[in-house]
Amino acid sequence: MSDSDSVARRRVFYIPGYDPIHPRRYRELYRKEGAAQAAISGYRLSLSPKTSGGAYGWHVEAEMDGARVAADVEVLVWSDIVRSSMSNSIPATYLQLWRTAWEYIATGALFRLMKLRKGPVIAALYPVGMLLLQLVLAVGAGWAIYALTSLLVPWLGLAARAAGGALGLAALWGLLRWFQRIDGKLFAYYLMHDYAYSARHRGANPPELETRMAQFGETIAAALREEVDEVLVIGHSSGAHLAVSILADLIRSGRVPDEGPKLAFLSLGQVVPMVSFLRGAWRLRADLAYLSTQDALTWVDVTAPGDGCAFALCDPVSVSGVAPAGKRWPLVFSAQFTRSLSPARWKELRWRFFRLHFQYLCAFDAPLDYDYFRITAGPQTLAQRYAQRPPSASRLEAPVNRFTSTSPDIPVRAA
Repeated sequence: MSDSDSVARRRVFYIPGYDPIHPRRYRELYRKEGAAQAAISGYRLSLSPKTSGGAYGWHVEAEMDGARVAADVEVLVWSDIVRSSMSNSIPATYLQLWRTAWEYIATGALFRLMKLRKGPVIAALYPVGMLLLQLVLAVGAGWAIYALTSLLVPWLGLAARAAGGALGLAALWGLLRWFQRIDGKLFAYYLMHDYAYSARHRGANPPELETRMAQFGETIAAALREEVDEVLVIGHSSGAHLAVSILADLIRSGRVPDEGPKLAFLSLGQVVPMVSFLRGAWRLRADLAYLSTQDALTWVDVTAPGDGCAFALCDPVSVSGVAPAGKRWPLVFSAQFTRSLSPARWKELRWRFFRLHFQYLCAFDAPLDYDYFRITAGPQTLAQRYAQRPPSASRLEAPVNRFTSTSPDIPVRAA
C-alpha cells in the first residue's frame, strides 16, 4: 500500500442494486447532484466522457480543498441479469410470491429480520400485500360481472352463466394486466422480483451472477495494478453484498498488491441481512466474516434511519452472527438525513421512500461529514477521511441470525 493518504487519481467502481434500468441514469444523477453539491459546498466538479476502459462510466475533474483530483467512475453493470430474472408472466410472479414468502416465513428469517429494522421488512412485505390486494380486487371484479350478467339475463340459463363466466374471467385478467402495466408507479412486481431473486436460491448466488461477479473482480484487480492512488468500490443496496464477496475473493486470491493503490469499500443503504439471514447464504456469511478482519482495505458502511429500505445502522457482520475474533470492519455510521438535509428538504423527501434510498448518491443542502462527491472525487482516501470518525453509538451489533454456517451444510445420512 502507498504511504500517502492524498489522492490525485482515483478509480471508482459503482455496483448498483437490483436495477433493470440502463446505467446512464447513474451518470446523469452524478452530473446533476454533483453540480448541486459543488454549488452548496464551494468546490468545482466537472464530468466528461470516460478515459478508462469498461462498459460504462465517466471521468471527473475536481478542485477541492486546494487540490486537483481526477477520478474515473465505472458502473459494473448487471442490469441485463436483473432484466432476465424479471418474469413478464403474471402467474409466474404469483408463484414467486408464494415461494419467497414461504422461504422467509417458514425458516423464521422474516421474524428475525423484524428484530433489526421494521422499515426494510415492511418494504419486503409491501409487494406481497399489494399483489394479493390486486388479486382480490381482480377476483372481486370478475365475480361481480359474472353475478350481474346472470342477474340481468336469467332467462338464458346456462348460456347466461357461461357468458357471465367468460366476461368475469376477462375482467379479472384485464384488471391484473392493468395493475402490471402501471407497476412503474406501484413497484409491486419490481420488488417481488427483487426479493424472489435471492430467495429462489435460498441466499446463494445464481450461476450467472457468480460469473459476472468474477468478471467484476478481474476489472477491479486490473485497476489495482494501475498508477492511481485509490481504488474505491461502492456497493449500493443489494450491490453491497455483491461487493463483499467480490472483494473477499480478491484478497483471498492475493490480487491486492502490497505496494499498490489504497483499496477502499463504501457500502451504502445496504440490505445484507435480507440475504445473509437465508439458510443457503453460507458463501456471503463466510465472506462477511473474512472481509471484516482484513488489513488490505478500509470498509465504511453508511446508512440512515430515514431510509426505510435499508437496514440502517445494522453492522452486517455482527447481526449476521459471523463476527470473528479480530473483527475491525466495517465502520458503521449514519448519513443523518434529518440533520444533513434542511427541514424544508427533509419535509419534501420524507415520504418518498425509493428516492430516499438513493439519497446517499445525491446532494445534501446542509452537509455534515458525509459527502458522496468528496468521497469519490476529493483529495483524501476513504481511510484518511474517516480515520477519526467514531461509529454511531446507536448501531446494532447483537447477533440475530439463525443461520450462521459459513460452509455448505453436509446432510447426515443414516447408516
